[in-house]
Amino acid sequence: MKQKSNFRKERKEVARFMRRLYRQGLTTTSGGNISLRLSDDIVIITPSATDKGRMKWKEVGIMNLLGENLTPDLKPSIEFALHLGIYKKNSNVSAIVHAHPVFATSFTATKCKIDTDLTAEARAICGIPRFVPYALMGTRELADVVSQEAAEADVMLLENHGILTTGPTLLSAFDKIEVLENAAKISLIVEITGKKRVLSTPRLREIERMFR
Repeated sequence: MKQKSNFRKERKEVARFMRRLYRQGLTTTSGGNISLRLSDDIVIITPSATDKGRMKWKEVGIMNLLGENLTPDLKPSIEFALHLGIYKKNSNVSAIVHAHPVFATSFTATKCKIDTDLTAEARAICGIPRFVPYALMGTRELADVVSQEAAEADVMLLENHGILTTGPTLLSAFDKIEVLENAAKISLIVEITGKKRVLSTPRLREIERMFR
């Protein structure tokens, strides 16, 4: 299949959000990946082995949902099957952000939960995060389990791995991972003080009704 467009505008936006992810301390130089669905068939996705803090638009690859790399000079993220699997099974998802923010990722390695009932913003933006059992990164097993969970959750904690968020736009998916990291920090601080006070059930229901 010959690619007629280089999707420069969209690839610049993905690269910008990846640099932003790194600048905010939500990922490392080599970690994390972002993708954006452009049509029923075309997806753009960040590459492997690239400096995430300095990513340029020409480094963002183009693929179709069959898994064909339409920019063969670029090596797509090792998690490309994960991204494509989510898009195939969830037509409402147009953007995916996967990264390893320190505080939120710490909760993927414990039996503690990130409590989004502590602030209205966290509950409105992130809802109730879904815990996803461990599967090795870059594998079909991980792609299968996460794509199934994505039908029910837009914020996922991947056990001993990292965080994955989805949304209708890049901004939406990015916002969720940033708010989740703040919610993880707040959860830790509240536990240390020993004076937790969560939102009441009526208030949580009001938030769910209005925002989710």
